[in-house]
Amino acid sequence: MTQFARHFLLALQFFTRIPVTGRLADWVGFSPAMLRASAAHFPGVGWVVGGLTAAVLWGLLLLLPAVPAAPWVAAIASTVFGVLLTGAFHEDGLADLADGLGGSAQRERALEIMKDSRIGSYGAMALVLTVLAKVALLALLAQTNAWLVVVALFAAHVTSRTAPLFVIRTLAHVGDTPRSKSKPLAESIGNAGLAAGLLWWALALALVVWLLPGAPWAQAVLGALIGLVWMWRLLRRRLQGFTGDGLGATQQVCEVMFYLGLALSLP
Repeated sequence: MTQFARHFLLALQFFTRIPVTGRLADWVGFSPAMLRASAAHFPGVGWVVGGLTAAVLWGLLLLLPAVPAAPWVAAIASTVFGVLLTGAFHEDGLADLADGLGGSAQRERALEIMKDSRIGSYGAMALVLTVLAKVALLALLAQTNAWLVVVALFAAHVTSRTAPLFVIRTLAHVGDTPRSKSKPLAESIGNAGLAAGLLWWALALALVVWLLPGAPWAQAVLGALIGLVWMWRLLRRRLQGFTGDGLGATQQVCEVMFYLGLALSLP
């Protein structure tokens, strides 16, 4: 149980701005081996980020006046909260990947562009379209059923953080490996780690099915799966592997596709 808590807190420290500092950070510790083990808890980070973001969304939907603009305000504010909570970690990966793949058809040049901290036109467009898609889909779901969008937001965060585990498990790490923050994950996900990640996800799905048994959760998961397959094929074809940016982009795409799958299945 002690190792479980340390690995989970390390994942939380790596992927969010939630403070794991001081004596707590000293107790958690750090090593590449620990970071590899923490990969199993990425969906667990989704529990925290999704739960807090869903709470913000729910609170705003309750407090705002019942006018047509309220779902949009709540969707925008909860999205901003989620970005602040994670430090735009995944959004940054999406923008870098879009700049790299959009900027050159050559693998090595694309990887070089992705190292540049400046955002280009492809990255900016990817960010704008993705955030707009999230906000629009959340507002649409909120207008259909306020409780549904709250539960879906939680489920989407957990599901979309489970998807990159399959990328790590099945593709090779590429890029500037000596300086890459994702390099320790490259040899990471064994069968036990993947099973632990899937357990986090299965518990989340069991919870949402219990909360809203009549919702089309299977279609929402199918949407995320389509996003995962598309990203996996894109990374394999263009880069012959994954980078940290590719993992962040996979999370973003799968989150949007989860909402889309759910929205398309509503009556």
